[in-house]
Amino acid sequence: MKQYKAIFFDLDHTLWDFEANSKIAISELYTTHNLQHAGIPSSQEFIKIYKVVNAIMWDEYHRNLISKEHLRFGRFERALAHFGVHKRELAELLSVEYLQICPVKTLLFPGALSVLEKLKQQHSLHIITNGFKEVQYLKVKNSGLMPYFDHIHISEEIGFKKPEPEIFNYACKQARAVAEECIMVGDNLETDIAGARNANVDHIFFNPDKIEHNANVDIEISHLEELLPVFLK
Repeated sequence: MKQYKAIFFDLDHTLWDFEANSKIAISELYTTHNLQHAGIPSSQEFIKIYKVVNAIMWDEYHRNLISKEHLRFGRFERALAHFGVHKRELAELLSVEYLQICPVKTLLFPGALSVLEKLKQQHSLHIITNGFKEVQYLKVKNSGLMPYFDHIHISEEIGFKKPEPEIFNYACKQARAVAEECIMVGDNLETDIAGARNANVDHIFFNPDKIEHNANVDIEISHLEELLPVFLK
C-alpha cells in the first residue's frame, strides 16, 4: 500500500452512527407527540418506514432532483402519509425538532476515536460530508470528533456535493496534496466511492453490515480498526 498524506472520511454512516442516533431521536419524537394516537402503531414501525423514505430522498438530493428544504420536510411528510396521516404542520414540527435532537446524539461506530487518535499521529485527517451545515458541525463537536480533523468540508458550504469531483478536488487543495496522495473512507458506493474514483482519489469502502455488491473497490473493511494496518506500518 502506498503512503498517503491525507485521509478523507465520510461522517454519517462511517464515523457517526446515523442509524443508531436517528432511531433514538425518532423514538423520542414518537413519544413526545403521541404518534400512536395519530394512527402509527409503534415507534419501530415509524422508524422502519422513515428509514426507507429518508434513503430514497437523500438519493434524490444527491442527484439534484429535490432541494434541501424538500428533503428536510418531505421525508417526514411521506413517512406520515404511509400510515394515512396527512398533517403538514405535524411533518414540519417533527422535522424541526428532529434536527434539534438528532445532532446532539453521540453514538459513533466502534473504535472510531481510538482509530482516529492513532491515524492523526501520522496523517492529515479531513471530513467530507453532504449533510446540512447547521447539524453536521453539531454532530462533530458533540461526539468528540472535532480535535482529530484539520478540515470539515460540508457540501452546502463548498457548493458541490459528493460524488461531484469538485468537492474532492477542493479537499485535496485544502490538504495541500494532489489526488494521488489522498484516500477516501466512506460507506456509500455512489457518493463516496464512485465520487473518489471520479476525482482520481483512492478509496476504502466501509461496509459494516457486509452488504453484497458488485462494485470494484480498492479496499473493503467492515470495522474501522481494519484501517490501522493499512496506514500504520
